[in-house]
Amino acid sequence: MTRIRKVLANRNFFLLWLAQLISQFGDRLNQMALVGLIYKKAPGSAFELAKLFLFVIIPVFLIGPIAGAYSDRWNKKYTMAVCDSIRGALVLLIVAYIALVPAPQPILPIYVLVFLVFSFGRFFLPAKMSIIPDLVHEKDLLLANSLVNITGMIAAVLGLGIGGLIISLPKIGVRGGFLIDAGTFFMSSILIFSMSAKQPVSAIGKDLYAIGKEIGEKIKKSVFVDIKEGIMYIVKHKSLHFVIWTFFILWSAIGASYAVVIVFVQTALGTATRDLGLLAVFFGAGLLTGTLLYGKYGSLLSKTKAIFLSLILGGVIIVNFTIFVTAYPAFLVAAAIAFIFGISIAPISISANTIIHEIIEHELRGRVFSSLEAVMHLAFLIFMLTSSIVADLINGSWVLIAVGFSCAYLGYMGFKKV
Repeated sequence: MTRIRKVLANRNFFLLWLAQLISQFGDRLNQMALVGLIYKKAPGSAFELAKLFLFVIIPVFLIGPIAGAYSDRWNKKYTMAVCDSIRGALVLLIVAYIALVPAPQPILPIYVLVFLVFSFGRFFLPAKMSIIPDLVHEKDLLLANSLVNITGMIAAVLGLGIGGLIISLPKIGVRGGFLIDAGTFFMSSILIFSMSAKQPVSAIGKDLYAIGKEIGEKIKKSVFVDIKEGIMYIVKHKSLHFVIWTFFILWSAIGASYAVVIVFVQTALGTATRDLGLLAVFFGAGLLTGTLLYGKYGSLLSKTKAIFLSLILGGVIIVNFTIFVTAYPAFLVAAAIAFIFGISIAPISISANTIIHEIIEHELRGRVFSSLEAVMHLAFLIFMLTSSIVADLINGSWVLIAVGFSCAYLGYMGFKKV
């Protein structure tokens, strides 16, 4: 605790740490407000939710590959502050659109604004991570990074939980949620502007045209060209095949259940965001607990066995979650199962990432993780859109049960072979 207090006593780092907590909270509050908005416009439609999340994820493909390069060229403090200021202004535009445009409002302008909000977020992240070494001593770097990551995760989970509660209040609602969200971005921006970190100021304005041109070229080449290149690299390295399939299965399952489970919870528990947000808190607590338990006892099993066992347990729990919440639509039932589910799947990504660290040379890891991200998001998008279309045609419960059985079966078949 003494070392943590010492790191937080560093004024510049403390301002960054506090700003990113507020910004992370705002990101998740924004997502809950968007879920509430779609619930009002198209209650019970998994496909409408999937379309929304499409505009949240697309910036990862289009903006992500170039955001890091430009954030390295720009003053990182101003990059973060300007990005959060712009995100706050864009969220206010969503509020203005909802308030001023008479119903029924076309949803496309909101999708465009959502795309822009999350696009600017892609510039914030690399700038935040790369400025930390400029703010703390080298001996404190590991602790500072751990502090940012762990507390950032906690802020994100709380953003979902508290955001769900806030938006469910009649006097606040979706519009009030967006206003609070905008406030968090402006507050984060002010804190970052208050930092006294010394960095050269580069001409951001001169790069704006270049960014637009580069994004245009990116679209012209097609995002799928990058994905193809990543996959071709993976194909040539057989030692990576197991890890790739693990992440593909995991993110396919997440994508297939993402929009569907939101609608399932809304329908079963009868609230748009309140119970959904609180369930996210219980799931996050389960993930944290599972991570700690696996860190302590994980050596008892091989990493591959741990992955397959987690897939089996996760699949069984998804099936039970669907059956029990349908039969007993009570929040405590759903929360208990969500907590256990978080514990059960925590070892998957930890084990897979560790395997990569063990078998891939240091100089190749960046490319491998970049390829992994492409595979993961492609799997997520394909299965999210497919499952949401199916869920709008049949009862979404069957989609969740199918996902659960598929994970359990694949886990069982893999466990038998190792």
